[in-house]
Amino acid sequence: MKHTIILLALVCINLLSAQQEKLPFYELPENPEKFTAGTVAAKQVEALGFRFYHATENLSSKDLKYSPSEGTRTIEETMTHIYDLSKIVLNAALNMPNKTEEVNLNYSDLREQTLINLKKTSEILRDTEDLNEFQIIFGDNKIPFWNAINGPIADAIWHCGQIASYRRSSGNPINSKVNHFMGTVNK
Repeated sequence: MKHTIILLALVCINLLSAQQEKLPFYELPENPEKFTAGTVAAKQVEALGFRFYHATENLSSKDLKYSPSEGTRTIEETMTHIYDLSKIVLNAALNMPNKTEEVNLNYSDLREQTLINLKKTSEILRDTEDLNEFQIIFGDNKIPFWNAINGPIADAIWHCGQIASYRRSSGNPINSKVNHFMGTVNK
């Protein structure tokens, strides 16, 4: 019986590990061959995806509830905010209006959907030469895509740093093998 439980635990760990490796941005994709506005914007979104992937990897329920002080977002609330920002950037790349929606995703789904949104966005941006074709749309307001760079993309990167700091404070630091400069994970 003891061996069965150990075997079952190992299988579960392997399944979780395999699922995480299937998510985008474990490592950064290859650099584009040329610099365009689209490839640079895509690379920024990919850098966000890489940071989000590792800032949110293997969080415990204790981590998700962590907040440094009353009145500040928890890690889970910060993840939800980044998810909302990822939708704004994806909608801009799709030229779709933003809608306010209630988010009720668990940790795994929230993480996965955020990474998928960022992956879709980077794929769209990589294939364009001119960012002027994209807009952030809120109702009747149409805002140039350039504002996505200093707005939701930069804001989400900022919040990934908060999650990294919060999880360190809750006793679960980011994997020390993550190399943010190279966009890789050392073996």
